[in-house]
Amino acid sequence: MNSKERLKTTLAHRNPDRIAVDFGATPVTGIHVLTIKKLREYYGFRKIPVKVTEPYQMLGEVDPELMEALGADIVGLNPRNNIMGFESKDWKEFRMWWGQEVLVPRDFNTKIDSKGDLLLYPGGDRSAPPSARMPSTGYFFDTLIRQEPLVESNLNIEDNLEEFEPISDSDLEYWKMQVQSVQNSDKGIVANFGGTALGDIALVPAPFLKYPKGIRDIEEWYMSPLVRPDFVKELYDRQTDIAVANLKKLSDVVGNAIDVIYLCGNDFGTQHSTFCDLKGFREFYVPYYRKMTDWIHNNTQWKVFKHSCGAVEPLIEGFIEAGFDILNPVQVSAAGMNPSKLKEKYGDRLVFWGGGVDTQKVLSFGSPEDVRKQVNELCEIFSKQGGFVFNTIHNIQATVPVENIAAMIATVKKYNLH
Repeated sequence: MNSKERLKTTLAHRNPDRIAVDFGATPVTGIHVLTIKKLREYYGFRKIPVKVTEPYQMLGEVDPELMEALGADIVGLNPRNNIMGFESKDWKEFRMWWGQEVLVPRDFNTKIDSKGDLLLYPGGDRSAPPSARMPSTGYFFDTLIRQEPLVESNLNIEDNLEEFEPISDSDLEYWKMQVQSVQNSDKGIVANFGGTALGDIALVPAPFLKYPKGIRDIEEWYMSPLVRPDFVKELYDRQTDIAVANLKKLSDVVGNAIDVIYLCGNDFGTQHSTFCDLKGFREFYVPYYRKMTDWIHNNTQWKVFKHSCGAVEPLIEGFIEAGFDILNPVQVSAAGMNPSKLKEKYGDRLVFWGGGVDTQKVLSFGSPEDVRKQVNELCEIFSKQGGFVFNTIHNIQATVPVENIAAMIATVKKYNLH
Protein backbone atom coordinates (compact mmCIF):
# COMPACT_ATOMS: atom_id res chain seq x y z
CA MET A 1 0.00 0.00 0.00
CA ASN A 2 1.05 3.58 -0.49
CA SER A 3 0.35 6.11 2.25
CA LYS A 4 -3.02 7.24 0.89
CA GLU A 5 -4.25 3.67 0.53
CA ARG A 6 -3.00 2.95 4.04
CA LEU A 7 -4.94 5.87 5.49
CA LYS A 8 -8.12 5.06 3.58
CA THR A 9 -7.97 1.44 4.75
CA THR A 10 -7.47 2.63 8.33
CA LEU A 11 -10.40 5.03 8.10
CA ALA A 12 -12.57 2.16 6.87
CA HIS A 13 -11.72 0.18 10.03
CA ARG A 14 -9.80 -2.45 8.10
CA ASN A 15 -6.27 -3.63 8.72
CA PRO A 16 -3.71 -1.83 6.52
CA ASP A 17 -0.33 -3.31 5.68
CA ARG A 18 1.09 -1.32 8.60
CA ILE A 19 -0.01 1.37 11.05
CA ALA A 20 -0.48 4.75 9.39
CA VAL A 21 1.65 7.51 10.97
CA ASP A 22 1.07 11.26 11.26
CA PHE A 23 3.58 13.90 12.29
CA GLY A 24 2.69 17.47 11.37
CA ALA A 25 -0.51 17.17 9.34
CA THR A 26 -2.67 19.11 11.82
CA PRO A 27 -2.19 21.84 14.45
CA VAL A 28 -2.58 19.17 17.17
CA THR A 29 -0.27 16.49 15.75
CA GLY A 30 2.77 18.67 15.14
CA ILE A 31 6.32 19.14 16.39
CA HIS A 32 7.89 22.23 17.97
CA VAL A 33 10.46 24.07 15.84
CA LEU A 34 13.27 23.38 18.30
CA THR A 35 12.52 19.67 18.26
CA ILE A 36 12.44 19.70 14.46
CA LYS A 37 15.96 21.19 14.56
CA LYS A 38 17.16 18.51 16.98
CA LEU A 39 15.62 15.73 14.90
CA ARG A 40 17.26 16.96 11.74
CA GLU A 41 20.60 16.99 13.55
CA TYR A 42 19.96 13.51 14.97
CA TYR A 43 19.31 12.06 11.51
CA GLY A 44 22.32 13.85 10.04
CA PHE A 45 20.41 16.18 7.71
CA ARG A 46 21.90 19.47 6.55
CA LYS A 47 21.43 22.44 8.80
CA ILE A 48 18.65 24.76 7.63
CA PRO A 49 16.43 27.22 9.50
CA VAL A 50 13.10 25.58 10.31
CA LYS A 51 9.91 27.24 9.06
CA VAL A 52 7.38 28.17 11.74
CA THR A 53 4.21 26.85 10.16
CA GLU A 54 1.98 27.59 13.17
CA PRO A 55 3.31 30.56 15.17
CA TYR A 56 0.90 30.37 18.11
CA GLN A 57 2.24 26.98 19.21
CA MET A 58 5.58 27.46 17.39
CA LEU A 59 5.13 24.30 15.34
CA GLY A 60 7.70 23.63 12.66
CA GLU A 61 7.54 22.34 9.11
CA VAL A 62 7.94 18.59 8.76
CA ASP A 63 9.62 18.76 5.36
CA PRO A 64 9.66 15.79 2.94
CA GLU A 65 13.14 14.70 4.06
CA LEU A 66 12.09 14.53 7.70
CA MET A 67 8.71 12.98 6.82
CA GLU A 68 10.58 10.11 5.23
CA ALA A 69 12.75 9.62 8.31
CA LEU A 70 9.72 9.66 10.60
CA GLY A 71 7.72 7.32 8.37
CA ALA A 72 4.88 9.84 8.10
CA ASP A 73 1.97 9.00 5.79
CA ILE A 74 -0.13 12.16 5.94
CA VAL A 75 0.24 15.80 4.91
CA GLY A 76 -1.90 18.72 5.96
CA LEU A 77 -3.38 21.65 4.05
CA ASN A 78 -3.96 24.82 6.07
CA PRO A 79 -5.86 28.08 5.59
CA ARG A 80 -4.33 31.08 3.86
CA ASN A 81 -4.15 32.95 7.19
CA ASN A 82 -2.82 31.27 10.33
CA ILE A 83 -4.29 31.59 13.82
CA MET A 84 -2.50 34.92 14.27
CA GLY A 85 -4.23 36.36 11.21
CA PHE A 86 -1.40 36.59 8.70
CA GLU A 87 -0.27 34.52 5.73
CA SER A 88 2.53 31.99 5.87
CA LYS A 89 4.63 33.51 3.11
CA ASP A 90 7.57 35.84 2.40
CA TRP A 91 9.76 34.10 4.97
CA LYS A 92 12.34 35.98 7.03
CA GLU A 93 14.89 34.89 9.62
CA PHE A 94 14.14 35.37 13.32
CA ARG A 95 16.26 34.42 16.32
CA MET A 96 14.41 32.87 19.24
CA TRP A 97 15.54 33.49 22.81
CA TRP A 98 16.96 29.97 22.98
CA GLY A 99 19.32 30.83 20.12
CA GLN A 100 17.62 29.04 17.23
CA GLU A 101 17.38 30.81 13.89
CA VAL A 102 13.94 30.08 12.43
CA LEU A 103 12.01 31.26 9.39
CA VAL A 104 8.83 33.17 10.14
CA PRO A 105 6.28 34.82 7.83
CA ARG A 106 6.80 38.46 6.85
CA ASP A 107 4.03 39.65 9.18
CA PHE A 108 5.38 37.84 12.23
CA ASN A 109 5.85 41.20 13.97
CA THR A 110 6.88 41.31 17.60
CA LYS A 111 7.95 43.48 20.51
CA ILE A 112 9.78 42.66 23.73
CA ASP A 113 8.00 44.12 26.75
CA SER A 114 9.42 45.35 30.05
CA LYS A 115 9.41 41.80 31.47
CA GLY A 116 11.41 40.45 28.55
CA ASP A 117 8.37 38.63 27.16
CA LEU A 118 7.79 38.47 23.40
CA LEU A 119 4.54 40.06 22.19
CA LEU A 120 2.96 39.09 18.86
CA TYR A 121 0.47 41.21 16.92
CA PRO A 122 -2.77 40.18 15.17
CA GLY A 123 -2.39 40.30 11.43
CA GLY A 124 1.12 41.62 12.02
CA ASP A 125 -0.31 45.06 12.82
CA ARG A 126 1.81 46.77 15.49
CA SER A 127 -0.73 49.60 15.76
CA ALA A 128 -3.23 47.13 17.27
CA PRO A 129 -2.93 45.72 20.80
CA PRO A 130 -0.79 42.54 20.90
CA SER A 131 -2.86 39.36 21.00
CA ALA A 132 -0.30 36.80 22.22
CA ARG A 133 2.63 36.64 24.62
CA MET A 134 5.58 34.26 24.81
CA PRO A 135 7.10 34.37 28.33
CA SER A 136 10.82 35.12 28.41
CA THR A 137 11.56 31.47 29.22
CA GLY A 138 8.64 29.95 27.28
CA TYR A 139 8.56 28.07 24.01
CA PHE A 140 5.15 29.09 22.64
CA PHE A 141 2.63 31.91 22.89
CA ASP A 142 -0.27 32.39 25.28
CA THR A 143 -3.39 34.28 24.24
CA LEU A 144 -3.84 37.77 25.61
CA ILE A 145 -7.47 38.36 26.52
CA ARG A 146 -8.72 41.63 25.05
CA GLN A 147 -12.28 41.47 26.29
CA GLU A 148 -14.11 44.78 26.16
CA PRO A 149 -16.38 45.46 29.18
CA LEU A 150 -19.52 43.39 28.74
CA VAL A 151 -22.89 45.08 28.89
CA GLU A 152 -25.44 42.29 28.84
CA SER A 153 -28.16 44.37 27.23
CA ASN A 154 -25.81 45.30 24.39
CA LEU A 155 -24.66 41.79 23.47
CA ASN A 156 -24.92 41.26 19.74
CA ILE A 157 -24.64 37.93 17.93
CA GLU A 158 -22.94 39.69 15.03
CA ASP A 159 -19.93 40.54 17.22
CA ASN A 160 -19.10 36.88 17.77
CA LEU A 161 -19.79 36.17 14.11
CA GLU A 162 -17.14 38.63 12.94
CA GLU A 163 -14.70 35.91 11.89
CA PHE A 164 -17.34 33.66 10.31
CA GLU A 165 -17.82 34.92 6.78
CA PRO A 166 -18.80 33.52 3.39
CA ILE A 167 -15.66 32.21 1.76
CA SER A 168 -14.18 34.57 -0.83
CA ASP A 169 -13.38 33.72 -4.43
CA SER A 170 -9.70 34.37 -3.70
CA ASP A 171 -9.74 31.85 -0.84
CA LEU A 172 -11.44 29.29 -3.06
CA GLU A 173 -8.69 29.83 -5.61
CA TYR A 174 -6.14 29.42 -2.82
CA TRP A 175 -7.65 26.05 -1.84
CA LYS A 176 -7.73 24.96 -5.47
CA MET A 177 -3.99 25.65 -5.66
CA GLN A 178 -3.39 23.87 -2.35
CA VAL A 179 -5.04 20.71 -3.60
CA GLN A 180 -3.21 20.91 -6.91
CA SER A 181 0.08 21.07 -5.01
CA VAL A 182 -0.51 17.60 -3.58
CA GLN A 183 -2.49 15.98 -6.38
CA ASN A 184 0.46 13.80 -7.39
CA SER A 185 1.33 12.87 -3.82
CA ASP A 186 0.82 9.34 -2.55
CA LYS A 187 0.20 10.69 0.96
CA GLY A 188 -3.08 10.89 2.83
CA ILE A 189 -4.45 14.45 2.91
CA VAL A 190 -6.00 16.34 5.84
CA ALA A 191 -7.53 19.77 5.15
CA ASN A 192 -8.07 22.37 7.85
CA PHE A 193 -10.45 24.77 6.11
CA GLY A 194 -11.26 26.77 9.24
CA GLY A 195 -14.59 28.32 10.15
CA THR A 196 -16.07 25.08 11.50
CA ALA A 197 -15.14 25.06 15.21
CA LEU A 198 -17.81 25.92 17.75
CA GLY A 199 -16.70 27.51 21.02
CA ASP A 200 -13.04 26.54 20.66
CA ILE A 201 -11.28 28.37 23.50
CA ALA A 202 -8.16 28.81 21.36
CA LEU A 203 -10.30 30.76 18.88
CA VAL A 204 -12.84 32.53 21.10
CA PRO A 205 -10.31 35.23 22.16
CA ALA A 206 -9.65 35.77 18.42
CA PRO A 207 -5.86 36.28 18.43
CA PHE A 208 -6.20 36.92 14.68
CA LEU A 209 -8.56 39.92 15.07
CA LYS A 210 -7.19 43.38 15.78
CA TYR A 211 -10.12 44.60 17.87
CA PRO A 212 -12.37 41.63 18.72
CA LYS A 213 -15.87 42.39 19.89
CA GLY A 214 -18.43 40.25 21.70
CA ILE A 215 -17.70 37.58 24.32
CA ARG A 216 -13.95 37.02 24.08
CA ASP A 217 -12.89 36.13 27.60
CA ILE A 218 -12.42 32.38 28.07
CA GLU A 219 -13.96 32.30 31.56
CA GLU A 220 -16.93 34.33 30.37
CA TRP A 221 -17.38 32.01 27.41
CA TYR A 222 -17.41 28.90 29.61
CA MET A 223 -20.21 30.46 31.67
CA SER A 224 -22.27 31.47 28.66
CA PRO A 225 -24.16 28.18 28.12
CA LEU A 226 -25.42 28.54 31.69
CA VAL A 227 -26.16 32.25 31.84
CA ARG A 228 -27.05 33.00 28.19
CA PRO A 229 -27.98 29.68 26.54
CA ASP A 230 -30.16 31.24 23.84
CA PHE A 231 -27.29 33.47 22.75
CA VAL A 232 -24.95 30.47 22.38
CA LYS A 233 -27.50 28.39 20.48
CA GLU A 234 -28.35 31.19 18.06
CA LEU A 235 -24.65 31.87 17.52
CA TYR A 236 -23.90 28.21 16.75
CA ASP A 237 -26.90 28.02 14.47
CA ARG A 238 -25.71 31.05 12.51
CA GLN A 239 -22.10 29.86 12.43
CA THR A 240 -23.02 26.46 11.09
CA ASP A 241 -25.25 27.94 8.39
CA ILE A 242 -22.24 29.89 7.15
CA ALA A 243 -19.97 26.86 7.54
CA VAL A 244 -22.21 24.56 5.49
CA ALA A 245 -22.50 27.12 2.71
CA ASN A 246 -18.70 27.40 2.66
CA LEU A 247 -18.24 23.62 2.70
CA LYS A 248 -20.46 23.34 -0.38
CA LYS A 249 -18.23 25.77 -2.25
CA LEU A 250 -15.05 24.12 -1.00
CA SER A 251 -16.30 20.71 -2.04
CA ASP A 252 -16.86 22.00 -5.56
CA VAL A 253 -13.21 23.08 -5.63
CA VAL A 254 -11.38 20.21 -3.88
CA GLY A 255 -13.77 17.31 -4.49
CA ASN A 256 -12.53 14.11 -2.93
CA ALA A 257 -8.86 14.95 -3.31
CA ILE A 258 -8.73 15.23 0.48
CA ASP A 259 -9.32 12.30 2.82
CA VAL A 260 -10.03 14.02 6.13
CA ILE A 261 -11.42 17.37 7.23
CA TYR A 262 -10.11 18.83 10.48
CA LEU A 263 -13.41 20.15 11.81
CA CYS A 264 -12.73 21.33 15.33
CA GLY A 265 -10.19 21.45 18.13
CA ASN A 266 -12.26 22.54 21.10
CA ASP A 267 -11.34 20.69 24.29
CA PHE A 268 -14.04 19.18 26.47
CA GLY A 269 -11.89 17.51 29.10
CA THR A 270 -9.53 18.25 31.96
CA GLN A 271 -7.09 15.73 33.40
CA HIS A 272 -9.81 14.32 35.65
CA SER A 273 -13.21 15.39 34.31
CA THR A 274 -15.18 17.06 31.53
CA PHE A 275 -16.20 20.67 30.98
CA CYS A 276 -19.82 19.66 30.49
CA ASP A 277 -21.87 16.51 30.92
CA LEU A 278 -23.28 14.39 28.11
CA LYS A 279 -26.69 16.05 28.43
CA GLY A 280 -25.12 19.48 27.97
CA PHE A 281 -23.03 18.31 25.03
CA ARG A 282 -26.12 16.90 23.35
CA GLU A 283 -27.99 20.15 23.91
CA PHE A 284 -25.33 22.69 22.92
CA TYR A 285 -23.17 20.86 20.39
CA VAL A 286 -24.67 17.77 18.79
CA PRO A 287 -27.41 19.51 16.72
CA TYR A 288 -25.00 22.10 15.36
CA TYR A 289 -22.09 19.79 14.58
CA ARG A 290 -24.56 17.38 12.98
CA LYS A 291 -25.59 20.12 10.59
CA MET A 292 -22.02 20.16 9.26
CA THR A 293 -21.15 16.47 9.55
CA ASP A 294 -24.42 15.34 7.94
CA TRP A 295 -23.70 17.54 4.94
CA ILE A 296 -20.12 16.23 4.73
CA HIS A 297 -21.15 12.58 4.96
CA ASN A 298 -24.01 12.98 2.49
CA ASN A 299 -22.02 14.87 -0.13
CA THR A 300 -18.35 13.88 0.16
CA GLN A 301 -16.08 10.99 1.03
CA TRP A 302 -14.29 13.03 3.71
CA LYS A 303 -13.90 11.68 7.23
CA VAL A 304 -14.37 14.14 10.08
CA PHE A 305 -11.55 14.79 12.59
CA LYS A 306 -12.38 15.99 16.10
CA HIS A 307 -9.73 16.98 18.67
CA SER A 308 -10.35 17.06 22.40
CA CYS A 309 -7.86 16.61 25.17
CA GLY A 310 -8.69 15.24 28.58
CA ALA A 311 -10.91 12.74 30.33
CA VAL A 312 -13.63 12.76 27.67
CA GLU A 313 -14.83 9.13 27.80
CA PRO A 314 -18.23 10.20 29.22
CA LEU A 315 -18.75 12.35 26.09
CA ILE A 316 -17.60 9.91 23.42
CA GLU A 317 -21.12 8.67 22.65
CA GLY A 318 -21.98 12.31 22.08
CA PHE A 319 -19.00 12.74 19.76
CA ILE A 320 -20.26 9.81 17.71
CA GLU A 321 -23.80 11.21 17.67
CA ALA A 322 -22.35 14.54 16.48
CA GLY A 323 -20.98 12.74 13.42
CA PHE A 324 -17.27 12.64 14.22
CA ASP A 325 -15.35 9.79 12.62
CA ILE A 326 -11.99 10.45 14.27
CA LEU A 327 -10.96 11.26 17.85
CA ASN A 328 -7.64 12.87 18.71
CA PRO A 329 -5.38 12.97 20.78
CA VAL A 330 -6.74 10.00 22.81
CA GLN A 331 -5.26 11.12 26.11
CA VAL A 332 -4.78 7.75 27.79
CA SER A 333 -3.11 9.46 30.77
CA ALA A 334 -6.41 11.14 31.73
CA ALA A 335 -9.02 9.66 34.06
CA GLY A 336 -11.24 7.00 32.52
CA MET A 337 -9.28 6.84 29.27
CA ASN A 338 -8.14 3.23 29.54
CA PRO A 339 -6.93 2.31 26.03
CA SER A 340 -8.22 -1.27 26.05
CA LYS A 341 -11.68 -0.19 27.17
CA LEU A 342 -11.77 2.66 24.63
CA LYS A 343 -10.85 0.32 21.79
CA GLU A 344 -13.33 -2.34 22.87
CA LYS A 345 -16.24 0.06 23.38
CA TYR A 346 -15.73 2.54 20.53
CA GLY A 347 -13.14 1.06 18.17
CA ASP A 348 -15.66 -0.03 15.55
CA ARG A 349 -17.18 3.47 15.39
CA LEU A 350 -14.25 5.84 15.93
CA VAL A 351 -10.78 6.03 14.47
CA PHE A 352 -8.26 6.78 17.20
CA TRP A 353 -5.74 9.28 15.84
CA GLY A 354 -3.06 9.65 18.48
CA GLY A 355 -2.72 7.81 21.76
CA GLY A 356 0.60 6.34 20.66
CA VAL A 357 2.66 7.53 23.62
CA ASP A 358 2.05 9.72 26.67
CA THR A 359 3.67 13.11 26.11
CA GLN A 360 3.03 14.36 29.66
CA LYS A 361 5.30 11.84 31.38
CA VAL A 362 6.70 8.97 29.35
CA LEU A 363 7.93 10.72 26.20
CA SER A 364 9.06 13.85 28.03
CA PHE A 365 10.54 12.40 31.22
CA GLY A 366 10.89 8.64 30.77
CA SER A 367 13.80 6.67 29.39
CA PRO A 368 14.03 5.41 25.80
CA GLU A 369 13.17 1.96 27.16
CA ASP A 370 10.05 3.38 28.86
CA VAL A 371 9.07 4.88 25.50
CA ARG A 372 9.64 1.64 23.60
CA LYS A 373 7.57 -0.33 26.09
CA GLN A 374 4.59 2.02 26.02
CA VAL A 375 4.61 2.46 22.24
CA ASN A 376 4.54 -1.32 21.76
CA GLU A 377 1.71 -1.73 24.26
CA LEU A 378 -0.46 1.02 22.78
CA CYS A 379 0.15 -0.03 19.17
CA GLU A 380 -0.90 -3.55 20.10
CA ILE A 381 -4.14 -2.30 21.65
CA PHE A 382 -5.21 0.38 19.19
CA SER A 383 -4.18 -1.23 15.89
CA LYS A 384 -6.47 -4.27 16.11
CA GLN A 385 -9.01 -4.29 13.26
CA GLY A 386 -7.56 -1.03 11.92
CA GLY A 387 -8.93 2.34 12.94
CA PHE A 388 -5.65 3.67 14.37
CA VAL A 389 -3.33 6.42 13.16
CA PHE A 390 -0.15 6.64 15.21
CA ASN A 391 0.70 10.00 16.71
CA THR A 392 1.75 11.24 20.11
CA ILE A 393 -0.81 12.52 22.57
CA HIS A 394 -0.80 16.10 21.24
CA ASN A 395 2.15 18.05 19.83
CA ILE A 396 5.76 17.13 20.62
CA GLN A 397 7.15 19.95 22.73
CA ALA A 398 10.49 21.76 22.70
CA THR A 399 12.21 20.06 25.62
CA VAL A 400 11.43 16.41 24.82
CA PRO A 401 14.71 14.41 24.64
CA VAL A 402 15.48 13.63 21.02
CA GLU A 403 16.62 10.13 22.05
CA ASN A 404 13.09 9.42 23.27
CA ILE A 405 11.56 10.59 20.00
CA ALA A 406 14.01 8.45 18.04
CA ALA A 407 13.11 5.47 20.23
CA MET A 408 9.42 6.10 19.53
CA ILE A 409 9.96 6.25 15.77
CA ALA A 410 12.17 3.18 15.70
CA THR A 411 9.65 1.22 17.78
CA VAL A 412 6.75 2.05 15.46
CA LYS A 413 8.83 1.02 12.46
CA LYS A 414 9.86 -2.22 14.13
CA TYR A 415 6.25 -2.92 15.19
CA ASN A 416 5.15 -2.43 11.61
CA LEU A 417 7.54 -5.17 10.50
CA HIS A 418 6.10 -7.86 12.74
